[in-house]
Amino acid sequence: MLVHLSSPSGREIMGFLNFLVLLSLYFAAAASEGGSHWCYLSQRCQNQRCLEPRHWVQEFEECGKSQQSPINILTNDVKYDWDLKPFKFEKYNAKPEKPWTVVNNGHTVQVKLDGTAKIESGGLQGKYKAVQFHFHWGDSEGKKSRVSPGSEHSIDGKRYAMELHIVHIKENFQTVEEALSKNGVAVLGFFIKDGNENEFYEPFISKLKDIPFNGNETEMGALCLEALIPKKSALDSFYRYTGSLTTPGCNEGVTWTLFETPIELSLRQIQEFWMELYFDTDKEWPMVDNFRPTQPVGERIVYKSDSNALLAPGKILLLIPTATYFALTLIQ
Repeated sequence: MLVHLSSPSGREIMGFLNFLVLLSLYFAAAASEGGSHWCYLSQRCQNQRCLEPRHWVQEFEECGKSQQSPINILTNDVKYDWDLKPFKFEKYNAKPEKPWTVVNNGHTVQVKLDGTAKIESGGLQGKYKAVQFHFHWGDSEGKKSRVSPGSEHSIDGKRYAMELHIVHIKENFQTVEEALSKNGVAVLGFFIKDGNENEFYEPFISKLKDIPFNGNETEMGALCLEALIPKKSALDSFYRYTGSLTTPGCNEGVTWTLFETPIELSLRQIQEFWMELYFDTDKEWPMVDNFRPTQPVGERIVYKSDSNALLAPGKILLLIPTATYFALTLIQ
């Protein structure tokens, strides 16, 4: 028996095409949400399709380049740069008039800054303004009395409980994106270790409970940046290298400064970060181990500035004529 099928009408064809468009949009959205969204390795149980650090390069080409951050600094390989002078900090000791905005962005806790605090010297060309700071941390190793390392950088393989990054851009740029395109980003990195209670951090840490989920933000009275970092006398010794952002798109050309003296927070204060903050919009996935593994140093040179180090041989030679002159004067 033959069955004659009628040709589809124009309305039926349009309806089918609309269905295909909606279907493609659905799968595109699903792919964007699950497949190409970058994450940390600690989030893979939450979302098997998210791109953890080893796979960032699949979506962000620059993450696979040769000058990436963070790195492990081998102290035996560093080169002393005697032209790296101590930093000059401008308005780091002043409280901005406007309140700080504290944000859970799904990857870390970040504080937006107004750019009034600035740095110069320290081997930098010109002034750089502070535009934000954020943290990276580890976990509790399943024990409330112990902290697993969460710093991104390491020194001779040693990692710390946390790491603070204060992001600066050259003062003539308006945004981080603009500064990145002109190699105008400088990050000050500070290790954080388990130690004494730090009263200066309490106003900030007390706000973490107000931003538990991705997208939450709150305001707080601004603090002096100077109060959050080691004393000025401890900031003359630092490491310097050229690297990248430690999150996608991993833009290179970032000037990194890592200070040798760590900040101290108590165990309780460190625990607040992973006890109060979550990657998503529920309490199933605590925000822990939000760090990128160290990247190859390659051909890069890591420089060291240390006011307490011995004088460079060339400078010692310059002092010999002066010493000889004084010795002859005493003989006469």
